[in-house]
Order: sequence, then structure tokens, then C-alpha cells
Amino acid sequence: MKILVLGGTEFLGRHLVDVALNHGHQVTIFNRGQTNPDLYPTVEKLRGQRDGDLSALENREWDAALDTSGYIPRVVRMGLNVLADHVAHYTFFSSISAYGDFSLPGIDEAAPLAAMADESQEAVLTFYGPLKALCEQQVHEVFGDHALVIRPGLLVGPYDPTDRFTYWVRRFSQAGPRIVPKEPRSLQLIDARDLAEWVMHLVERQKSGTFNATGPDYRFTMADFVEALMRAIPSSAAPVWIPDEFLLSHGVTEFSDLPLWIAISRLEWKAFFTIDSRRAVQAGLSCRPIEDTIRDTLLWDLRDRQGHELKVGMTSSKERELLDAWGEQLDRC
Repeated sequence: MKILVLGGTEFLGRHLVDVALNHGHQVTIFNRGQTNPDLYPTVEKLRGQRDGDLSALENREWDAALDTSGYIPRVVRMGLNVLADHVAHYTFFSSISAYGDFSLPGIDEAAPLAAMADESQEAVLTFYGPLKALCEQQVHEVFGDHALVIRPGLLVGPYDPTDRFTYWVRRFSQAGPRIVPKEPRSLQLIDARDLAEWVMHLVERQKSGTFNATGPDYRFTMADFVEALMRAIPSSAAPVWIPDEFLLSHGVTEFSDLPLWIAISRLEWKAFFTIDSRRAVQAGLSCRPIEDTIRDTLLWDLRDRQGHELKVGMTSSKERELLDAWGEQLDRC
């Protein structure tokens, strides 16, 4: 197949290109040439701007397009208008953030999507979910039965630029106590490589429709994750289970100071890690053991990112201060 990847040089896009090449497909990448421009020296690279210069995409033909970089409906529509008569199948990577209500567990693909009062707004950080939902609408309008929409959850593994998963891997590779939120809670993670492999099989079969892609269809918890970290990484790290109430009262911020953590008291978010992925699993999605993802992420972090300061997570000094405060509280009890 002749496959066009919009993006293609960072994280999921990178894994999609790897899978496509491994499957023997002819790949073309379209992007600005600003992120990892030296990757894939033998792959055709088209340069341009999604919100501007799309001329490199004109008068070309592809069997499939994979859109990993669509965030604004207007911009997505510009590309769709250029590709509509030149691409047989279109895959759009949306997000579970496109859903409108995370207070009820078990969200499936038919759940209501997020909406915004003013659909002309384009502030991605503020309206990420509603904008993704509107992007999906544009894709369906243009490609109809030839559109495949994927709603991933938290993507993890090598080349993850967010550091949300890598924080835990790095911290548990180092000796010493590690703060972990205590209350029982679900957690959903999917290795970007598994997502890429599965999506490529769907594309090869010209499958259409919408799929949640949040990982296996069984319950996985923070406790399971910590146990996997300790099995996968030989170190003397030790979890210290601290209640949400203490963390919140000491100014620990969710997903920033402590990645992957949403406080149990946030009832409006209690379903975020309980998305129904059964339809994807029934369509062939399979996930490697989380221990493999942990080990591969650690290898990448050690090999390629020496000296890299994590974008998220507590510093060692802040963690130490919180552990001391927690110890003092226990002593008073």
C-alpha cells in the first residue's frame, strides 16, 4: 500500500511509520520538518504546513492516510479537502478526551461527545476534547464509510514526549522510597507500538468506524502498575502509599507533580480510566505485558535521554519533603 502519514516523526507517528515499513508498505511523511527531521532517510518526506501550505499534497494518490496531528477542525478540513479525491481510506487519531462526561464508568463508543458553546474557538489546550470531537465530525463528513476514527487513552512507551509514564519508570529505577497514591483506583495504559500495529492491520483491511483504544479489556490498577514496576526493574525502590487527602493538602497536583494520578474525590473524572475497550479487543487489539513496556521505556530513557529533565513529576527534593511530612504525621498518630 501507498500510505501517507500526517506527522510521522514523534511518538505514535514514529511507531506507525515503523510498522508500515515493516509491513512492506510505501510510506510518505508530510510535516513541517521540525521534529526529528533526520529520521527515515529513505522515506519520502513532503514539507508544508497544515494550516497554510498544503501544496505538496496536491495531485498525489495514496491508498491510505494516517492523521496523527489533527487538533483544529478548520485545519483538519483544509487537509481533507485536498486529499478527499486522492486517498481511499482515512484514519484519524482522536482521543478519549472527546467524550463529554467522565462521571459515569464504562464509556463506550456511543457515549455523548464533548461540546463547546463557540465552535469557532481554536485554543487547543483549553478545548482539546471538544475540538477533537469536531475534528472527527469533519473526517466523517468527507470520508464517510472510508473513515476510521481511533480514540486512544494514555499512550506509553519509548519516545513518549509527555514523560507521564517515564516518570514512574525512572523513579522506580532509582533506590529509595517512592510516593504512590494509596486509594484503590483503575488505570488504563496502552503501548503506542501495540496501537500502531493494530491500526495498521485495520488499515490494511480498510476497516471503518470508531474504536476506543485504551488497553486490555480487563481491570488494571495503580497497585498492579507498581507491582509491575518492581518486577520489571531491578532496584531497591520501595512504594510509600499515601492517601489522596494528604497529597492534596500538601499541594501535590494531579498529572503534574504526580503523573497518572486523579484524586478519588474528583467524581467528575472517576470514569477516565474505565473506558470500554472491548470493541477494539474484539477487532484484534492485543497488548504486550506492561513489564515489557516498562523495560523498553527504561532502556530508551537511559540510552537516548541522558541528562533529560522530565517535563512532569516531583523533584527528588520535593518528594523527600513530602515523605518527611508524612512520617511526622504518622509519628503523631
